[in-house]
Amino acid sequence: MNQVDNYINCFPAEVQERLTAIRNIIRELAPEATERICMRMPTYDLNGKWLVHFAAFNKHIGFYPQPEGVEAFKNKLAGYNTSKGAVQFPHNKPLPLDIIREIVAYRIKQQKERK
Repeated sequence: MNQVDNYINCFPAEVQERLTAIRNIIRELAPEATERICMRMPTYDLNGKWLVHFAAFNKHIGFYPQPEGVEAFKNKLAGYNTSKGAVQFPHNKPLPLDIIREIVAYRIKQQKERK
């Protein structure tokens, strides 16, 4: 087990499922990304730069695709609380896996263009 496994396993089963769904999308789209804990949350780096982070809280999952990742999808994220570089996915709503997938793909494209 690695640090991210340990992080996910600290939460109730239904939260673990949500965290694992996000993790699986990232791993599928960016298998070469490195996975670690940074700032107490699962963090994925690509080409030596932050790709995305995520974390569980009492009422939501925080997803951190950097400011450009939020800005580029602001219309699709209109129903969620957002800030400069973060979006909150409430536990009482289904995870928008398609949007998460699009954001991760967008961030990968950005990182590869910056090489």
